[in-house]
Amino acid sequence: MFKGQPKGLFALAFSNAGERFGYYTMLAIFTLYMKSKFGWDENVAGQVYAVFLAGVYFMPLLGGIVADKIGYGKCVSIGSIIMILGYLVLSVPMVSIDADKWAMFVSLGLIAIGTGLFKGNLQVLVGNLYDDPKLSDKRDSAFSLFYMAINIGAMFAPAMAKALYNPFIESAGFHFVPIDSAAIEYGAQSVAYLESLSNGYRLCFYAACAAHLLSYIVYLVCRPWFKYADVNVKQAKAQDVKVQDLTPKQTKDRIVALLLVFAVVIFFWMAFHQNGSALTFFADKYTQLNGITGINRMWFNIWSLALIGVSVYTLFAIFQSDTRKARVIATVATLVLWAGAIAFYLQMPASFNAVTSDFQQFNPFFVVALTPVSVAVFGALGKKGKEPSAPVKIGLGMLLAGVGFAVITVASTNLISPMDLGNRTQNILDPNWLIGTYFTLTVAELLLSPMGISFVSKVAPPKYKGLMMGGWFASTAIGNYLSRIPSALWNKVSLMTNWAIIIALCVIAGVIMFALRKKLESATKE
Repeated sequence: MFKGQPKGLFALAFSNAGERFGYYTMLAIFTLYMKSKFGWDENVAGQVYAVFLAGVYFMPLLGGIVADKIGYGKCVSIGSIIMILGYLVLSVPMVSIDADKWAMFVSLGLIAIGTGLFKGNLQVLVGNLYDDPKLSDKRDSAFSLFYMAINIGAMFAPAMAKALYNPFIESAGFHFVPIDSAAIEYGAQSVAYLESLSNGYRLCFYAACAAHLLSYIVYLVCRPWFKYADVNVKQAKAQDVKVQDLTPKQTKDRIVALLLVFAVVIFFWMAFHQNGSALTFFADKYTQLNGITGINRMWFNIWSLALIGVSVYTLFAIFQSDTRKARVIATVATLVLWAGAIAFYLQMPASFNAVTSDFQQFNPFFVVALTPVSVAVFGALGKKGKEPSAPVKIGLGMLLAGVGFAVITVASTNLISPMDLGNRTQNILDPNWLIGTYFTLTVAELLLSPMGISFVSKVAPPKYKGLMMGGWFASTAIGNYLSRIPSALWNKVSLMTNWAIIIALCVIAGVIMFALRKKLESATKE
């Protein structure tokens, strides 16, 4: 899995992991921060969240255009500095609520612009590492590993957020309760509780700023490892480096193929990014947060999850190692990791109280744990000449996303709809329903996202690499903006109706991808 990969991959992956750790530490509590600080309901908070996500993922399109002209590495550096500044502005408290609102909007703009220059162009650098024919067969597995590293950062982010804000509110004499329960739980003190909670959330923004700074330092220190990949077409010609020549027809066919893929995956990202809005609201209002007992407690111990995730890799190493000594070491490491996971679990109280943001850690955990499975399965199929093409994987991912929301639909059958529930909560649903939804969505994500990014890096015409990678994120941006629809409908329709809309869109998009499969495959083989 790791054997034969250039060390530049690991440097770029670690740099992106740090950036994603900061981003998801902020994102894990962002809608909750807006609700507690400004008193906004799910509709308004969901709108701001969706517009921000759209900006974050649309700006790489412009960042790619700029990078195709001035260079990928230069854009990554500029973007890192802008992002650090954006998180710093978000962290500093202002003199009034209105000033806090304006500072938040300015910071969100800076973060979106910085991400636009950073994110897509960093991934172009990863793709450029594999333009060497000797490494071309490792491209898909490389992007799977890169994607896994990103999610290591994302996995620890919710735990970091909770580790910061929970002690803060406890020092003020409170304990965490869902925002809509504050008035019932604390009565006249609810205003003080919400102020304390929003200030605790602000600590998460400081952590995000620090993580981005560390990410940029890693990028600068390790730059010699991947500097040779930091070449766009303009720079390559100036250095007399050979660039792949495509005819105008080949260029057009490849661009059309990529645009068709972009159009379809919009609906996946619309569904997937309910994790920060509708699924977060669902966790807050309907899922059992207090009194979690038995083995279910392990889901909420980030250290147990981390050790289990790492153990998947050592477990695979037992069967993939070339020597008996290596297999023994991998076996011992696996047993030690399992023992550690059990030890952390046994230290938990018999009855555990979770918080809403805990559910944000499941998707990245499943990405980390399932990546070696994905790499092994597709590697085995590839050796037999039976590995499905990228369009087929994307189509399957769309259908599985629909299955994921079918799980939460079944769980919602006897629940009171939000429009009837009002400001009350009905925290009765077993957490495993929501965890099962995240598991299924993660399997869909592994079929679609890393494979889609790899597909773009392989198929994009050389002189439009930055633009096409930006196009992938622009489609994500549109999907992220459309993610506001379930939030807008949250208090207007039943849960079943909300989930049914998402399922229908995912299934339709999957069917369209399968219908386009032959056209896409033929265009990319030219």
